[in-house]
Amino acid sequence: MKILSYIILIAFGLLMIITIADMPPRGDIHSPAAEHVSPDYIKNAEHDMATPNIVTAILADYRGYDTLGETTVIFAAGLACMLILYRKERTMQEGRKK
Repeated sequence: MKILSYIILIAFGLLMIITIADMPPRGDIHSPAAEHVSPDYIKNAEHDMATPNIVTAILADYRGYDTLGETTVIFAAGLACMLILYRKERTMQEGRKK
C-alpha cells in the first residue's frame, strides 16, 4: 500500500510539472486569457453590470460564484482550525484536572 502511495505521488508530481511547463509565461500578452477574456471584461463591464468600478464588476458580478467558493474554503479552513485548537485546549484542561 505504501509503494502504491509513492507511485501515485510521483505520477501526480510529474503531471503537475508537465502542466506547469505547458502554461504561458506570467504576464504574456498573447496568452488566451489576455487575448480573449480580459478585453471582453474591460469593454463590456460598465455596460453589462452597471458598475462604474471595473474591479468590483469583475469580482462581484462576473466572478461572483468563484469568489463565493474561495470565501467558503477560507471560512471552512478557519473553522476547522478553531475546532482543532478548541479540542486540544479542552483535552489539556481535562488532563490537568486528573
